[in-house]
Amino acid sequence: MPFSLPDANCSHPITLPDGTAHSGTVFLKNVVDHPRFEVGAYTYASDFDPPSDWAARLAPYLFAFSQEKLSIGKFCQIAHGVRFIGSSANHETRGPSTFPFAVFDPDAMLGYQPDTRDTRVGHDVWLGYGALVMPGARIGNGVIVGAGAVVRGSIPDYAVVTGNPAQVVRMRYSDQEISALLALAWWDWPPETIAMARDALESGDVTALEKYAPGRAL
Repeated sequence: MPFSLPDANCSHPITLPDGTAHSGTVFLKNVVDHPRFEVGAYTYASDFDPPSDWAARLAPYLFAFSQEKLSIGKFCQIAHGVRFIGSSANHETRGPSTFPFAVFDPDAMLGYQPDTRDTRVGHDVWLGYGALVMPGARIGNGVIVGAGAVVRGSIPDYAVVTGNPAQVVRMRYSDQEISALLALAWWDWPPETIAMARDALESGDVTALEKYAPGRAL
């Protein structure tokens, strides 16, 4: 039977051998209803203790009244224990005290946010077990974030990062291959085309993947 992608509109995309849906894995776009949390199609999160509120589990400091946004692209993979520590978590640091006096003042609370940086994650990013993504981080497309890594700042496309603070340990492809992959933007292809390109996507052969680009003859 030909391979096909799961329905992008379903909540639980993994079916176990006994025919039941795996409750611990969800397509986030279909279960997150939060005004400051944006997520692309096919991006999934997994948790051994599935929450009733996935947005609160993944981004506990992102509130409906927060001034920043958390943006995650398509086809990302988010392992158990990953957390996005948004800008709303930061305190004012210019004075001698970092105590957040304003959060105890109802008249000032809504306007108080010393840090308003957005956090952005590209497409096809794998965030390993227990990784922390800090306020204002920018993670490029195709990045692999190692288990327990603490990500700050900007991570280039197709880098592998580990540690605290996360450092680039290697690049997954050459500069020329990365440019080709970004131009292909396979995550924007029709689902049927992506399904046909599965072998090329799993093999690491960028030239083979180019053959499946919409508008090119196979």
